[in-house]
Amino acid sequence: MLKAMIARQIDKMERLWGYDASYLRLVLKVNPMSALKFGMVSQMVDLKAAPAEAVAAAKLVGTLAEDCGPCTQIVVDMAAAEGVAPNVLRAILAGNEAEMGESAAIAWRFARASLARDLEAVDPLREAIVRRWGEAGLVAISLSLTAARMYPTLKYALGYGRACSKVTVAGIATPVVHVPIAA
Repeated sequence: MLKAMIARQIDKMERLWGYDASYLRLVLKVNPMSALKFGMVSQMVDLKAAPAEAVAAAKLVGTLAEDCGPCTQIVVDMAAAEGVAPNVLRAILAGNEAEMGESAAIAWRFARASLARDLEAVDPLREAIVRRWGEAGLVAISLSLTAARMYPTLKYALGYGRACSKVTVAGIATPVVHVPIAA
C-alpha cells in the first residue's frame, strides 16, 4: 500500500514537471520508508516565510552546486509556478545580481557565502535576512539551500546523474553561468 501510494506520487511529479525520477523509484524499490521520508524533504520549507525570489535564489545556488541539468530545470519550473518572474530566474542562473532584484540577490549572496564558509560575508547577510523577513525567513532560505542539494546529490550517487543539459525559462534556452564558490 505504501509503495503504491509513493509510486503514484512519483508518477504525478514526473508528469507535472516532465522530470525523470528513476532514481527515486530505485529508493522506493529498495526501501519504501526511506523513499517516504526523502519525499518529505521539500515540504520542510515554509514557502511563505520569505519572498519566492529569495527562496528560488537559494534553491538554485544549492542545485547548481551539484547539478547543471534536469534538477536545475525542475527548480526553475517550480519557481516559475511560485510566481518568480522569468527575468529574475534568468538573472539568477546567469549570476547577474544587478538584474535579479534585491530579494533574490541577498539570498543568492547568502547561499553562496554559506557554501563557501565565508563567515565575513555570511554573517552580515544573515543579519540582513533576519531584519527583512525574520528568523522564519532565514530558516526558509537556509532549508531551501540545503534541500536543493540533496536531490542532485542522491541522483548522482545512485548513478542516475548524466551530462549537463540546457535550461529553459519560459520556453527560452537560458545560459547557466557557474560562478565559482570560493571555499
